[in-house]
Amino acid sequence: MLTLLSTLISFLMGGLPKLLDFFQDRSDKKHEMELAQLQIQREMELRKLGFEAQERVEHIKTEQLEIETKSNEKQSLIAAQTAEMQMVYAHDMSLNEGTSQWVKNMRASVRPVITYGFFFLLVGIDCALIWHGFSRGVDFTEMSNQLWDDDTQALFASIIAFWFGGKAFGK
Repeated sequence: MLTLLSTLISFLMGGLPKLLDFFQDRSDKKHEMELAQLQIQREMELRKLGFEAQERVEHIKTEQLEIETKSNEKQSLIAAQTAEMQMVYAHDMSLNEGTSQWVKNMRASVRPVITYGFFFLLVGIDCALIWHGFSRGVDFTEMSNQLWDDDTQALFASIIAFWFGGKAFGK
């Protein structure tokens, strides 16, 4: 049960940005519906007063403003994201200035080395425990149940889901 729960949580962490985008989109649509209702009320009031021509002009102006606003928002968002990424890249590049290729390679390999280190530590401990169990005459079924317990399964599943589950959401 813990294995399934940790796998599910790790897999869903890769989809968290999509989930947040969903809630933002929902909020935006609610706001647009409120604006549409206000416009309908305004149109009804204008018709009551007999200003249909003025209403058409106002409608065209409102649509133009909405289009310009959305366009400006998107352009500013794209510009902000581009500037942020350029700053991140510039910072990464500044960290490499004056360093040897060996240091650059070492910085790039930190996360994979830690992951490999923990994996080989797990394998080493399991091998040592298997050897110890066989030398003491422990039954294989009992030994395997102790080595591959629920906690180990949950840890292994969460690592696999983290490294490979997030790739599905990125596509």
